[in-house]
Amino acid sequence: MSGANGTDDPPTGQPSNSSLDYKDYELEQDASKIVIPFIYALVCCVGLTGNAMVIYVILKYAKMKTATNIYILNLAIADELFMLSVPFLATSAALQHWPFGSLMCRLVLSVDGINMFTSIFCLTVLSIDRYIAVVHPIKAARYRRPTVAKIINICVWVLSLVVILPIIIFADTVPAQDGGVDCNFLWPESSWSEAFVVYTFLLGFLLPVVAICLCYCLIVVRMRAVSLKAGWLQRRKSEKKITRMVLLVVAVFVVCWMPFYVVQLVSIFHRPPNPVVTQLFVILSYANSGANPILYGFVSDNFRRSFQRIVCFRWLENGLDGEQVDYCAVALKRQTTCSPQDFPKECLASEMVYRNGTCTSRATTL
Repeated sequence: MSGANGTDDPPTGQPSNSSLDYKDYELEQDASKIVIPFIYALVCCVGLTGNAMVIYVILKYAKMKTATNIYILNLAIADELFMLSVPFLATSAALQHWPFGSLMCRLVLSVDGINMFTSIFCLTVLSIDRYIAVVHPIKAARYRRPTVAKIINICVWVLSLVVILPIIIFADTVPAQDGGVDCNFLWPESSWSEAFVVYTFLLGFLLPVVAICLCYCLIVVRMRAVSLKAGWLQRRKSEKKITRMVLLVVAVFVVCWMPFYVVQLVSIFHRPPNPVVTQLFVILSYANSGANPILYGFVSDNFRRSFQRIVCFRWLENGLDGEQVDYCAVALKRQTTCSPQDFPKECLASEMVYRNGTCTSRATTL
């Protein structure tokens, strides 16, 4: 966190002619107490709503329960769980100290850490799933089943828990320089802090991203090799769309997380950046948890139609007039037109889809 609060003491020991700088510092601190919690709240609302819709859609509609979507469900659950801890981080950022005690400090940082690793591990599994589907389509039938996907998801959670054991063990409240309390890590040696940043960078970013890039390089080679075969483009069109979806989510993950890890590494080998800038990069990494459902809605026809069904059914249950019911038909124009009575039965078609990937307070913050 540069704690979970990311506070910094004001400049001290400055000559009297630095009063203007001190006032600028105070204005910056006051602004951060308002702007940072507001951004946290916005990310939390978008993330909770979007991931809840993803979870509901996959659990609700039978045809959404494909192997790829089971992996997406796992990622959405991890993101939803993390979003429940964001209000604690926002409060800590506003108060600039940790008011929730030692147990909640350890719990929030542990949830934060497991979201970090579960997200990237899920994206890695999704990329391997795409590789098998495109490069080994015959073998895919054996491995790309919902039952297998559920077992792999359990393994992802177990692996993430093992990886974050240092967080569970060493996270605790620590006295702050201003007399308050921060939520941070109590390392046995100061060198452990730098080692932990490198550890999380390697396991939580670099190695998984290298594996993901390798999968997509092999996919591109395969697609080029068979693109001229008669009928292949038509047969594999669905797989290509899903692969693009997964690739987009991976790209957004890298964009959201790269600045965070750069800041962490710079803090080790150089000097820490401005605390406000650091906190904004932390929030950007959090925003990845809310971005995935938006990507599904824009890129995936299946998810978009499923999200529209949720809204349409809500209108129907509230007994609104026919104009809104007609809107449902327009929203589902690619599907069978249904009367309000038949709608729940006939308009549930949905052929799956894609893939999702997703302390100041990221757990690795120094």
